[in-house]
Amino acid sequence: MAPKITDFVEDAGAPGIIAGIGAVLLAPVMIPVVAGIGKPIAKSLIKGGIVAYEKSKGAFAEMGETWEDIMAEVKAEIAEEKETPAFETAVGDHTGDHG
Repeated sequence: MAPKITDFVEDAGAPGIIAGIGAVLLAPVMIPVVAGIGKPIAKSLIKGGIVAYEKSKGAFAEMGETWEDIMAEVKAEIAEEKETPAFETAVGDHTGDHG
């Protein structure tokens, strides 16, 4: 069941009703003031975000290059291990002199 306006008036009481009327009357005055203050704040937040993004692009590019270097080194090590198995190096160290 949808709430009725009379239920709201009864629950809010006189102070709530006065505050509601005051908000309706002050809205045309307050909205431009809040918008005037809010716009510079919003612009500064957006500007800060763009500056942070621009600075982070370089850091992320460098991090990506470092990651690629590490991946290349690991792949090279894996390829080297495949070419020279560990048991061959152990067998190759013995000269054949047993006595």
